[in-house]
Amino acid sequence: MQNTTENNSDWLFEITPKNKLFSLNLKEVWQYRDLLMLFVKRNIITAYKQTVLGPLWYLIQPLFTSVIFTLIFNNVANISTGTVPPFLFNLAGITIWNYFTACFSGTSNTFSANAGIFGKVYFPRLIMPLVAVISNLVRFGIQLFIFMAFFGYYYYKGADISINKYAMLFPVMVLIMGMLGLGLGMIISAMVTKYRDLSILVGFGMQLLMYISAVMYPVAYFVEKLPKYAWVVQYNPLSFVIESVRYMLLNTGIFDIGMFIYTLITTTVVLFLGILIFNRAEKNFIDTI
Repeated sequence: MQNTTENNSDWLFEITPKNKLFSLNLKEVWQYRDLLMLFVKRNIITAYKQTVLGPLWYLIQPLFTSVIFTLIFNNVANISTGTVPPFLFNLAGITIWNYFTACFSGTSNTFSANAGIFGKVYFPRLIMPLVAVISNLVRFGIQLFIFMAFFGYYYYKGADISINKYAMLFPVMVLIMGMLGLGLGMIISAMVTKYRDLSILVGFGMQLLMYISAVMYPVAYFVEKLPKYAWVVQYNPLSFVIESVRYMLLNTGIFDIGMFIYTLITTTVVLFLGILIFNRAEKNFIDTI
Protein backbone atom coordinates (compact mmCIF):
# COMPACT_ATOMS: atom_id res chain seq x y z
CA MET A 1 0.00 0.00 0.00
CA GLN A 2 2.88 2.32 0.80
CA ASN A 3 4.56 1.57 -2.56
CA THR A 4 1.35 2.44 -4.40
CA THR A 5 1.17 5.79 -2.65
CA GLU A 6 4.79 6.55 -3.44
CA ASN A 7 4.36 5.62 -7.11
CA ASN A 8 1.29 7.84 -7.47
CA SER A 9 3.20 10.81 -6.09
CA ASP A 10 5.81 10.42 -8.85
CA TRP A 11 3.41 11.28 -11.69
CA LEU A 12 3.96 14.69 -13.29
CA PHE A 13 0.47 14.88 -14.80
CA GLU A 14 -2.75 13.13 -13.92
CA ILE A 15 -5.70 13.11 -16.33
CA THR A 16 -8.96 13.13 -14.39
CA PRO A 17 -12.58 14.08 -15.12
CA LYS A 18 -13.10 17.83 -14.94
CA ASN A 19 -16.00 18.45 -12.62
CA LYS A 20 -15.26 22.05 -11.68
CA LEU A 21 -17.65 24.59 -13.17
CA PHE A 22 -15.06 27.36 -13.35
CA SER A 23 -11.97 25.56 -14.63
CA LEU A 24 -9.75 27.76 -16.81
CA ASN A 25 -6.89 25.26 -17.10
CA LEU A 26 -4.33 28.04 -17.61
CA LYS A 27 -1.64 26.39 -15.50
CA GLU A 28 -1.55 23.39 -17.82
CA VAL A 29 -1.31 25.68 -20.85
CA TRP A 30 1.78 27.28 -19.32
CA GLN A 31 3.31 23.83 -18.80
CA TYR A 32 2.85 23.17 -22.53
CA ARG A 33 4.26 26.55 -23.61
CA ASP A 34 7.00 24.87 -25.69
CA LEU A 35 4.35 23.09 -27.73
CA LEU A 36 2.49 26.38 -28.10
CA MET A 37 5.53 28.09 -29.61
CA LEU A 38 6.16 25.07 -31.85
CA PHE A 39 2.65 25.37 -33.30
CA VAL A 40 3.11 29.13 -33.73
CA LYS A 41 6.29 28.60 -35.77
CA ARG A 42 4.52 25.95 -37.84
CA ASN A 43 1.63 28.28 -38.66
CA ILE A 44 3.93 31.13 -39.67
CA ILE A 45 6.07 28.94 -41.91
CA THR A 46 3.20 27.09 -43.61
CA ALA A 47 1.36 30.37 -44.25
CA TYR A 48 4.08 31.38 -46.75
CA LYS A 49 4.74 27.99 -48.33
CA GLN A 50 3.45 27.23 -51.83
CA THR A 51 2.41 30.84 -52.46
CA VAL A 52 3.55 33.05 -55.33
CA LEU A 53 3.76 36.34 -53.44
CA GLY A 54 4.20 35.02 -49.89
CA PRO A 55 3.67 37.70 -47.21
CA LEU A 56 2.84 40.25 -49.91
CA TRP A 57 -0.72 38.93 -49.81
CA TYR A 58 -0.99 40.53 -46.37
CA LEU A 59 -0.20 43.89 -47.97
CA ILE A 60 -2.44 43.56 -51.02
CA GLN A 61 -5.65 42.88 -49.09
CA PRO A 62 -5.69 45.99 -46.84
CA LEU A 63 -4.46 48.25 -49.65
CA PHE A 64 -7.17 47.18 -52.10
CA THR A 65 -9.83 47.31 -49.40
CA SER A 66 -8.75 50.82 -48.40
CA VAL A 67 -8.89 51.96 -52.03
CA ILE A 68 -12.43 50.54 -52.46
CA PHE A 69 -13.62 52.08 -49.19
CA THR A 70 -12.16 55.44 -50.21
CA LEU A 71 -13.89 55.37 -53.59
CA ILE A 72 -17.28 54.22 -52.31
CA PHE A 73 -17.66 55.76 -48.86
CA ASN A 74 -15.60 58.93 -49.22
CA ASN A 75 -15.94 59.83 -52.89
CA VAL A 76 -19.40 58.46 -53.71
CA ALA A 77 -21.14 58.63 -50.30
CA ASN A 78 -19.15 61.77 -49.43
CA ILE A 79 -18.28 60.72 -45.87
CA SER A 80 -15.86 63.29 -44.48
CA THR A 81 -12.70 62.27 -42.60
CA GLY A 82 -11.77 65.82 -41.62
CA THR A 83 -8.17 66.79 -42.21
CA VAL A 84 -7.03 63.17 -42.44
CA PRO A 85 -6.57 61.75 -45.96
CA PRO A 86 -9.46 59.29 -46.54
CA PHE A 87 -7.16 56.49 -47.72
CA LEU A 88 -5.03 56.70 -44.58
CA PHE A 89 -8.16 56.95 -42.41
CA ASN A 90 -9.55 53.73 -43.92
CA LEU A 91 -6.20 51.95 -43.82
CA ALA A 92 -5.88 52.58 -40.06
CA GLY A 93 -9.31 51.07 -39.39
CA ILE A 94 -8.78 48.11 -41.71
CA THR A 95 -5.38 47.28 -40.22
CA ILE A 96 -6.65 46.85 -36.66
CA TRP A 97 -9.93 45.27 -37.84
CA ASN A 98 -8.04 42.64 -39.85
CA TYR A 99 -6.24 41.48 -36.73
CA PHE A 100 -9.56 40.92 -34.97
CA THR A 101 -11.04 39.00 -37.91
CA ALA A 102 -7.89 36.89 -38.28
CA CYS A 103 -8.01 35.95 -34.58
CA PHE A 104 -11.75 35.27 -34.71
CA SER A 105 -11.69 33.16 -37.86
CA GLY A 106 -8.62 31.28 -36.66
CA THR A 107 -10.29 30.25 -33.40
CA SER A 108 -13.93 29.83 -34.48
CA ASN A 109 -13.20 26.51 -36.23
CA THR A 110 -10.72 25.11 -33.72
CA PHE A 111 -12.52 21.83 -33.05
CA SER A 112 -13.48 21.05 -36.63
CA ALA A 113 -10.06 21.98 -38.05
CA ASN A 114 -8.08 20.00 -35.44
CA ALA A 115 -10.39 17.04 -34.86
CA GLY A 116 -7.77 14.67 -36.25
CA ILE A 117 -4.96 15.65 -33.90
CA PHE A 118 -7.32 16.11 -30.93
CA GLY A 119 -8.47 12.51 -31.27
CA LYS A 120 -4.94 11.08 -31.30
CA VAL A 121 -2.89 12.87 -28.65
CA TYR A 122 -3.60 14.80 -25.47
CA PHE A 123 -2.54 18.36 -24.84
CA PRO A 124 -4.49 21.40 -23.57
CA ARG A 125 -6.95 22.21 -26.36
CA LEU A 126 -6.77 25.88 -25.42
CA ILE A 127 -3.35 25.96 -27.05
CA MET A 128 -4.78 25.91 -30.58
CA PRO A 129 -6.84 29.14 -30.25
CA LEU A 130 -3.85 30.83 -28.63
CA VAL A 131 -1.70 29.75 -31.57
CA ALA A 132 -4.01 31.58 -33.97
CA VAL A 133 -3.91 34.79 -31.91
CA ILE A 134 -0.12 34.80 -31.52
CA SER A 135 0.77 33.77 -35.07
CA ASN A 136 -1.52 36.43 -36.54
CA LEU A 137 0.60 39.07 -34.83
CA VAL A 138 3.10 38.57 -37.67
CA ARG A 139 0.43 39.39 -40.23
CA PHE A 140 -0.63 42.40 -38.18
CA GLY A 141 2.96 43.59 -37.93
CA ILE A 142 3.34 43.50 -41.72
CA GLN A 143 0.13 45.48 -42.24
CA LEU A 144 1.09 47.97 -39.54
CA PHE A 145 4.41 48.52 -41.30
CA ILE A 146 2.66 49.42 -44.57
CA PHE A 147 0.36 51.79 -42.67
CA MET A 148 3.34 53.57 -41.12
CA ALA A 149 4.93 53.83 -44.57
CA PHE A 150 1.85 55.63 -45.93
CA PHE A 151 1.69 57.71 -42.74
CA GLY A 152 5.23 58.92 -43.42
CA TYR A 153 4.35 59.69 -47.04
CA TYR A 154 1.27 61.79 -46.18
CA TYR A 155 3.09 63.51 -43.32
CA TYR A 156 5.89 64.46 -45.70
CA LYS A 157 3.28 65.84 -48.11
CA GLY A 158 2.00 68.13 -45.36
CA ALA A 159 -1.16 66.33 -44.20
CA ASP A 160 -2.52 67.43 -40.83
CA ILE A 161 -1.82 64.15 -39.01
CA SER A 162 0.20 63.35 -35.90
CA ILE A 163 0.77 60.68 -33.27
CA ASN A 164 -0.28 61.87 -29.82
CA LYS A 165 0.65 60.83 -26.27
CA TYR A 166 -2.10 58.20 -26.09
CA ALA A 167 -0.14 56.11 -28.59
CA MET A 168 1.49 54.41 -25.60
CA LEU A 169 -1.84 52.59 -25.18
CA PHE A 170 -1.71 51.23 -28.72
CA PRO A 171 -0.34 47.80 -27.61
CA VAL A 172 -3.28 47.60 -25.18
CA MET A 173 -5.69 48.16 -28.08
CA VAL A 174 -4.04 45.38 -30.05
CA LEU A 175 -4.30 43.11 -27.00
CA ILE A 176 -8.00 43.96 -26.63
CA MET A 177 -8.64 43.07 -30.28
CA GLY A 178 -6.83 39.75 -29.83
CA MET A 179 -8.71 38.93 -26.63
CA LEU A 180 -12.08 39.76 -28.20
CA GLY A 181 -11.28 37.63 -31.24
CA LEU A 182 -10.11 34.81 -28.99
CA GLY A 183 -13.12 34.93 -26.65
CA LEU A 184 -15.78 35.22 -29.35
CA GLY A 185 -14.01 32.66 -31.53
CA MET A 186 -13.91 30.06 -28.75
CA ILE A 187 -17.61 30.57 -28.04
CA ILE A 188 -18.48 30.03 -31.71
CA SER A 189 -16.09 27.08 -31.96
CA ALA A 190 -17.81 25.34 -29.05
CA MET A 191 -21.25 25.99 -30.56
CA VAL A 192 -20.22 24.73 -34.01
CA THR A 193 -19.53 21.27 -32.54
CA LYS A 194 -23.31 20.91 -32.01
CA TYR A 195 -24.72 23.22 -34.67
CA ARG A 196 -22.73 22.81 -37.90
CA ASP A 197 -24.74 25.34 -39.90
CA LEU A 198 -23.63 28.07 -37.50
CA SER A 199 -20.31 28.24 -39.34
CA ILE A 200 -22.17 29.39 -42.46
CA LEU A 201 -23.52 32.41 -40.60
CA VAL A 202 -20.12 33.44 -39.26
CA GLY A 203 -18.95 35.07 -42.50
CA PHE A 204 -22.23 36.91 -42.93
CA GLY A 205 -22.19 38.01 -39.30
CA MET A 206 -18.66 39.36 -39.61
CA GLN A 207 -19.68 41.57 -42.53
CA LEU A 208 -22.55 43.02 -40.52
CA LEU A 209 -20.26 43.50 -37.52
CA MET A 210 -17.79 45.44 -39.65
CA TYR A 211 -20.47 47.96 -40.62
CA ILE A 212 -21.34 48.70 -36.99
CA SER A 213 -17.71 48.86 -35.87
CA ALA A 214 -16.80 52.21 -37.48
CA VAL A 215 -14.23 50.67 -39.81
CA MET A 216 -15.03 52.96 -42.73
CA TYR A 217 -16.52 56.02 -41.03
CA PRO A 218 -15.99 58.15 -37.90
CA VAL A 219 -18.23 57.35 -34.93
CA ALA A 220 -19.36 61.00 -34.87
CA TYR A 221 -20.69 60.62 -38.43
CA PHE A 222 -22.93 57.69 -37.45
CA VAL A 223 -24.17 59.54 -34.37
CA GLU A 224 -25.02 62.57 -36.52
CA LYS A 225 -26.83 60.66 -39.25
CA LEU A 226 -28.61 58.03 -37.12
CA PRO A 227 -28.82 59.37 -33.56
CA LYS A 228 -31.63 56.94 -32.71
CA TYR A 229 -29.34 53.95 -33.30
CA ALA A 230 -26.09 55.58 -32.20
CA TRP A 231 -25.84 53.31 -29.15
CA VAL A 232 -25.23 50.31 -31.46
CA VAL A 233 -21.88 51.80 -32.48
CA GLN A 234 -21.05 53.75 -29.34
CA TYR A 235 -21.27 50.71 -27.04
CA ASN A 236 -19.55 48.37 -29.45
CA PRO A 237 -16.08 47.61 -28.00
CA LEU A 238 -14.71 47.08 -31.51
CA SER A 239 -15.77 50.54 -32.70
CA PHE A 240 -14.19 52.08 -29.60
CA VAL A 241 -10.87 50.36 -30.30
CA ILE A 242 -10.89 51.40 -33.97
CA GLU A 243 -11.83 54.99 -33.13
CA SER A 244 -9.15 55.09 -30.41
CA VAL A 245 -6.46 53.73 -32.73
CA ARG A 246 -7.25 56.47 -35.23
CA TYR A 247 -7.08 59.03 -32.43
CA MET A 248 -3.70 57.71 -31.28
CA LEU A 249 -2.08 57.40 -34.71
CA LEU A 250 -3.84 60.14 -36.70
CA ASN A 251 -5.00 62.52 -33.96
CA THR A 252 -8.60 62.45 -35.18
CA GLY A 253 -11.75 61.49 -33.30
CA ILE A 254 -11.91 61.15 -29.52
CA PHE A 255 -10.61 58.93 -26.73
CA ASP A 256 -12.96 58.42 -23.79
CA ILE A 257 -11.52 57.03 -20.52
CA GLY A 258 -14.95 55.80 -19.40
CA MET A 259 -15.41 53.82 -22.62
CA PHE A 260 -11.87 52.50 -22.25
CA ILE A 261 -12.74 51.02 -18.85
CA TYR A 262 -16.04 49.68 -20.22
CA THR A 263 -14.20 48.02 -23.12
CA LEU A 264 -11.64 46.42 -20.80
CA ILE A 265 -14.38 44.99 -18.59
CA THR A 266 -16.41 43.74 -21.56
CA THR A 267 -13.35 42.15 -23.15
CA THR A 268 -12.39 40.40 -19.91
CA VAL A 269 -15.91 39.01 -19.47
CA VAL A 270 -16.05 37.78 -23.09
CA LEU A 271 -12.65 36.10 -22.78
CA PHE A 272 -13.56 34.50 -19.43
CA LEU A 273 -16.83 33.12 -20.83
CA GLY A 274 -15.06 31.95 -23.97
CA ILE A 275 -12.51 29.93 -22.01
CA LEU A 276 -15.19 28.39 -19.78
CA ILE A 277 -17.41 27.38 -22.70
CA PHE A 278 -14.43 26.12 -24.71
CA ASN A 279 -13.12 23.99 -21.84
CA ARG A 280 -16.55 22.47 -21.26
CA ALA A 281 -16.98 21.69 -24.97
CA GLU A 282 -13.63 19.94 -25.25
CA LYS A 283 -14.80 17.17 -22.89
CA ASN A 284 -17.22 15.59 -25.36
CA PHE A 285 -16.71 17.37 -28.69
CA ILE A 286 -15.08 14.28 -30.24
CA ASP A 287 -18.45 12.49 -29.98
CA THR A 288 -20.33 15.21 -31.87
CA ILE A 289 -17.82 16.66 -34.32
